Amino acid sequence: MGYLWYRLDAKHRNIALCNLKQAFEDERTSNEIVQLAIRAFEQIIGVLFELAWYSRKQLTDLPEFFTLRGMNHIHEAMAKGQGVLALTAHLGNWELLTAGPTLGRFPIHIVYRPLDFRPLDHVVSGLRVRFGARLIPSTKAMRKILRALKRCEVVGILMDQNVDWYEGVFVDFFSKPACTNKGMAILALRTKAPVVPAFIVREASKFVIEFQPALPLIQTGDYTHDVEANTAQYNQAIEAMIRRYPDQWFWVHQRWKTLNYCELPVPAGPTGSGN
Repeated sequence: MGYLWYRLDAKHRNIALCNLKQAFEDERTSNEIVQLAIRAFEQIIGVLFELAWYSRKQLTDLPEFFTLRGMNHIHEAMAKGQGVLALTAHLGNWELLTAGPTLGRFPIHIVYRPLDFRPLDHVVSGLRVRFGARLIPSTKAMRKILRALKRCEVVGILMDQNVDWYEGVFVDFFSKPACTNKGMAILALRTKAPVVPAFIVREASKFVIEFQPALPLIQTGDYTHDVEANTAQYNQAIEAMIRRYPDQWFWVHQRWKTLNYCELPVPAGPTGSGN
């Protein structure tokens, strides 16, 4: 199904190929980029089937299918008493990332943008909260985020999508400036809450949820510089994880849209299933 989607959907195929070319042009051949794009489409289709599978699982089933790594990092960050900002991305099956806090037994709030299609939003939101996670709509989210941090809870924020110029700062992502949401850097500078990268990926027959060491807060006294510098290191953490699992990221999103690196269609390239 993923391969068929790749072949039939020229718009998203071109977006994925252009993104991959921007990221790996000097590291991979054209054919390798095409095969990586096909695998990425297959992985995204897998997300849909995994959500249906997950909806039938109970709390007692989760340890069989999920592995936690780096729980010491989240515990050390929480011990500081300022709450935790969990930096994450559309990697692996990001919708299942809330299983980590459930298994780790700590409270989490997810900042999200409601889907435009209300029925689908209702279904996806139900899956997100079924084991105890709480949702914070991204519109006017600041007050709720601050309250959660004040209670020493964890707030998860997806940071890997393009934003308009007035919402972000331009910092490198795969060595090219990308307009990146500055909200997490502003929150970290204001609250001193540790920022812990947290990702979910597929490995063999399990989902692996990995918590990484908290990123150091950059404070020089120059607020504009500090927002940009902290946001840059958030991008670096996300990029490093994508490089480890390049076929599991959401390449069909126009990550560099604000600067519009991809103006022309990209050919589909060689055929093949990519398996």
